[in-house]
Amino acid sequence: MNGGAVSDDRSVLQAALNAARRHVLGIVDGLSDQQLRQPVLPSGWTCVGLVNHLAVDVERFWFRAVTAGDPTAWASFRSQAGSAWDVDGGTSPQRVLALYGEEARQADEIIATVPLDAAPAEWPAGLFGSWKLNDLREIVVHVIGETACHAGHLDVVRELLDRRQWMVLDSGRIT
Repeated sequence: MNGGAVSDDRSVLQAALNAARRHVLGIVDGLSDQQLRQPVLPSGWTCVGLVNHLAVDVERFWFRAVTAGDPTAWASFRSQAGSAWDVDGGTSPQRVLALYGEEARQADEIIATVPLDAAPAEWPAGLFGSWKLNDLREIVVHVIGETACHAGHLDVVRELLDRRQWMVLDSGRIT
């Protein structure tokens, strides 16, 4: 690949990831602390729990731990008590949203500086069986998919909470 194509790939991937992140933050914007903590679906997860999962298990894990091999990120992942989906009552939703923003910022620094074809600095052997992502490009695509999927989950929950919809196609117009 020539340098321009790699640069273009990086900007396209970054734009798609940023769009998915904006969707996550946009769909929870305006929810009260009580609504952010309210389980709506039978599985019992909450909006704040899902955003915490995206911050810790997705952004921190895939970019800081796996891509960059950051020992602090690995220590955080390995010492995590319980699930990132479970946010204790002493942690404010605003703190979780700020954590998501900070993890995304750090991930963006890694995406900007690590070559897209660079292999992961550290892979969690045994965690995923034989499945493996081979380079940063595949990791970014994976995170885009996971973030977009969870944004869709948040869309459903938001509509159940207060009938608000993120984006609606109505006769060819987006409202």
